[in-house]
Amino acid sequence: MSTDFKKLPDNKDFKGSYSFISLGCPKNTVDSERMMGLLKLDGYQLIGDPEQSDFVVVNTCGFIEQARQESFGAIDEMLALKKAGKTKGVIVTGCLAERQKEQLLADRPEIDSLIGVFGREQITRIADRLLGDQAEQRNVFQPAPIRALPDQDRLQITPRHFAYLKISEGCDRLCTFCAIPKMRGKHATKPMEEVIAEAQQLADNGVRELIIVAQDTTYYGMDMYGEPKLAELLTQLNQVQGLEWIRLMYFYPMYIDDNLLQVIADSEKILPYIDMPLQHAEDVMLRRMSRRVNAEQAEQQIVRMRELIPNLVLRTTFITGFPGETDEQFETLVEFTKRHHFERMGVFTYSFEPDTPAARMDGHLDEDVKNARRERLMAVQQQVMFEYNARQVGKLIDVIVDQAVPGQPGAWVGRSSGDAPDVDGVVFVTETEPRLGAGDIVQCEVVAFKDYDLVAVAVGQPR
Repeated sequence: MSTDFKKLPDNKDFKGSYSFISLGCPKNTVDSERMMGLLKLDGYQLIGDPEQSDFVVVNTCGFIEQARQESFGAIDEMLALKKAGKTKGVIVTGCLAERQKEQLLADRPEIDSLIGVFGREQITRIADRLLGDQAEQRNVFQPAPIRALPDQDRLQITPRHFAYLKISEGCDRLCTFCAIPKMRGKHATKPMEEVIAEAQQLADNGVRELIIVAQDTTYYGMDMYGEPKLAELLTQLNQVQGLEWIRLMYFYPMYIDDNLLQVIADSEKILPYIDMPLQHAEDVMLRRMSRRVNAEQAEQQIVRMRELIPNLVLRTTFITGFPGETDEQFETLVEFTKRHHFERMGVFTYSFEPDTPAARMDGHLDEDVKNARRERLMAVQQQVMFEYNARQVGKLIDVIVDQAVPGQPGAWVGRSSGDAPDVDGVVFVTETEPRLGAGDIVQCEVVAFKDYDLVAVAVGQPR
């Protein structure tokens, strides 16, 4: 874990030490890095061992039940340390805090402070009160802002050479299975000049791969400028000095036009990689999900994207076992998947979320049905992926090096332009002479593949 953000000066007035647990999605990672940056600027020191820290911050995820259970587990583990006298306090923040609010304090009164998603800028004030034994206010909840909060002056927890850049907050989609708008509010664009300034700050600190994230990336600018502005934003990001790769995540399948696709295709730095979650491919299911795009429109969009962007790697996600999904509707999804040969795909079983419209629908399915359908769809995708990887053998590809393989000199783990961190495969790279380091981009020849991953030999000079 990297905590070396050289753009943040050390505050000579040391206030105390803290540990930080960051859970959930890349958007939550950005929030965590912002809070840690604020704490560093205010004189607090981050350390890795919670038992040696004055307090612990847990940034939670509240998206689905599995994520909530992970968050509860982390909170309870830190509260046990507090009870044992090994840390003074526990601050809980993030989506679970926003979703449950005071109920979380009622269930776990040992929590010292609760900070909602949009109260994160108050983290230093809360820390000051905690260490000063001032307990008059235990929770901070603020309404969603009309403009996305600033994310500059972050303390990176990703490896130094890549970082996530959040261009907007919240979502206006109101999909029936999703509680994110309840936790993160309506869509709020981050002003373009702030996005560019943050990107330049990250690049100045050594970031080479910038990963664009939001709840709804293609909707960028609608609330602030009255029209989608992602193409213009990407054009400016392509000019940021120091960046080498720009990766695009979370495209909602609306507001994607030829101009945007052409900007991506013509850009020097924007990778031919798009993450566009579709969730389903049968019209009744899409209407029940309130996706606002039918299967034919999605199909046309995919075809057009492949026409305009050479060598596109397209990633998507689907949900199996949504309430009311019949065998026939699932088979439609299977055939859609076979037809389009997605280079990358994730499949999730439907998660029952009590405060969403889908929870009130009829036709909820047993978990074994959901899981069986997920396994069937992933088996289809596995064959697609293995065939795709087999076609890569013998090709020359650029790889960004993430880390060394422990105990194996000259062996590295990296990613191709078609692989996002954590969600896609990796490329195992070997070199004949020591020259590589984390963050290098090097041309490699693919010599084999193992399941979802590639094996390659470095043949070019690192840059």
